[in-house]
Amino acid sequence: MMSQAQDIQAGAAMEKTATEEPVQTAEYQCHMISEGKATGRVLFSKDPFCFYLVDPKNGVVLDKNHCLYGQSIADTILVFPNGSGSSVVQADGMYQLKIAGTEPRAMVVRNLDTTLVASAIIMESPLVNRLPEEFYANTHDGDIVTVNATDELVTVEASGLGADGVAVGLDGAKTAETEG
Repeated sequence: MMSQAQDIQAGAAMEKTATEEPVQTAEYQCHMISEGKATGRVLFSKDPFCFYLVDPKNGVVLDKNHCLYGQSIADTILVFPNGSGSSVVQADGMYQLKIAGTEPRAMVVRNLDTTLVASAIIMESPLVNRLPEEFYANTHDGDIVTVNATDELVTVEASGLGADGVAVGLDGAKTAETEG
């Protein structure tokens, strides 16, 4: 016979299980630029990125005109269209973040430039490109992403909840068991 305390614990465990968000996984092929593997929460930037305009103490974006202004890129999987700024400020910005330990864990870029490539290799930061459009359409800020640049594979674990709180697949379609 269960005690009242065991009854309460069992009920709480059942409630927690019933309310947990479904986790969905998708894998995408990519092209390795700088080898390595890292996992973290993904952070998307629609704007080109200048690493020199990031506070190395905390990884917070300082550029008031940037879409990520005030947010930290530290320990993220940073996804951005391309780098910006001169080769000297880009390389120095990445270096300052690296020595402070506030750099992104890995980077995904759409358009490469020589400075970004050289800096990522020198800083030993995983960097990939050439992901399919489905990655960009189906992945959202906060999803857990593993960039395995060495094996040219990006894995996304999505929470599965859309903006309206309804479970959706990675393709954005509402799942059959949640449609009303």
